[in-house]
Amino acid sequence: MHYFITGTDTDCGKTLVTLGFMQLCLERGLKTAGMKPVAAGALLTHEGLLNPDALAIQGLSNPPLSYSAVNPYCYEPAVAPHLAAKMADQHIDLDIIRQQYDQLSASHEAVVVEGAGGWKVPLNSEHDMADLCQRLELPVVLVVGLRLGCINHALLSVEAILCSGQPLLGWIANHVDANMALAEDNIQTLKQRIKAPLLGRIPRLDQVSAETIATYLSLPPC
Repeated sequence: MHYFITGTDTDCGKTLVTLGFMQLCLERGLKTAGMKPVAAGALLTHEGLLNPDALAIQGLSNPPLSYSAVNPYCYEPAVAPHLAAKMADQHIDLDIIRQQYDQLSASHEAVVVEGAGGWKVPLNSEHDMADLCQRLELPVVLVVGLRLGCINHALLSVEAILCSGQPLLGWIANHVDANMALAEDNIQTLKQRIKAPLLGRIPRLDQVSAETIATYLSLPPC
């Protein structure tokens, strides 16, 4: 059971869903790994650059993984990945990410890969996040951050995913704006226009844990 988690934009809840899916796989008794191939926005520690989301994914992976296995490309500034890589005088190589993914899929029965930003975020001068998903040959789950403007972002993302040829297994509504006007109407509009199923609705949570998130999600067949 392998999945690629993308989103309508940054901070829409991709890490929440990644952790939730990992928890569901673990509850099924599967050896489960998470991967965040590229992370921009990290803290400089005595162990090097560490991204909080990647650390959470590493902590849930079982059997355990090294940080570099989960997050091979990590950058300090919270900017677009290709810009962060340029600032670090580094090239994000999709082949290296594929090699790391292959190692994880060989040792773990389930691998949940979290993208950075949205579907078309550039990774280098030639490739973007969609190219990475194609290179990994993974089906996609789209996280929709519920806030003003999400309908347009979601439908454009769905169109781009389908045009790429990658299967869209479903989408998840995440209430990033707890006070969003007509949130239910927005969800119903998206259900009418997105052929893939709604796999879950995550409310605004005061305390977040993988176990809690998992209760709001369902795994699609893969």
